[in-house]
Amino acid sequence: MGRTGWASQKMKVSGWCRSRRLGSPFLVIVLLVLPVPVRAVNWNPLPDTGQTKCYDAGGHEIGCPASGQQLYGQDAQYQGKSSAYQDNGNQTVSDQKSSLMWMKSDDGTKRKWQGAVDYCNGLDFADRSDWRLPTRFELDSIVDYGRSFPAIHPVFSCQSSFYWSATSYVDDPAYAWGIFANDGGDHWLDKANPYYVRCVRGGL
Repeated sequence: MGRTGWASQKMKVSGWCRSRRLGSPFLVIVLLVLPVPVRAVNWNPLPDTGQTKCYDAGGHEIGCPASGQQLYGQDAQYQGKSSAYQDNGNQTVSDQKSSLMWMKSDDGTKRKWQGAVDYCNGLDFADRSDWRLPTRFELDSIVDYGRSFPAIHPVFSCQSSFYWSATSYVDDPAYAWGIFANDGGDHWLDKANPYYVRCVRGGL
């Protein structure tokens, strides 16, 4: 198995200043790069995580604390939009919130990353030919963190393994993001290693 890890990205605000002597006095030109919101193209917020339980600092389940109490503000105390999946009866599942259509299950074949990209791009399935490999965030959207082994919404079937996304790891293009179906965790994976594929269409 290739090495896996976590990654984070930071935004920086930068400035540029240059002075040039044009006779007298100095002419000072200042260009400021101001912070602006960064939004992925056609980005939709992820659905609610599915987490419904609260825990203490030792990882033991507790009743959810009230506002003002210690450990208040856990994931379970915030409700996001829920997923709305429709089983189409043809081995596809539609997400009514994101407009994505998914393969209900993988084809049981592990592929290296480029093979996964090519497989989805060339797939003719359920009378559709516009399938593709999902982005990291799209793949995250079918995770249900209120479950484990697997931590994928039960409308889908899955392997106890990793699934590829189309998103390369920014610090090293030899790696790409994927999720581990058993716990729903994001990992960056060596593109030379074979893992499972669940193709998606629509939403763009």
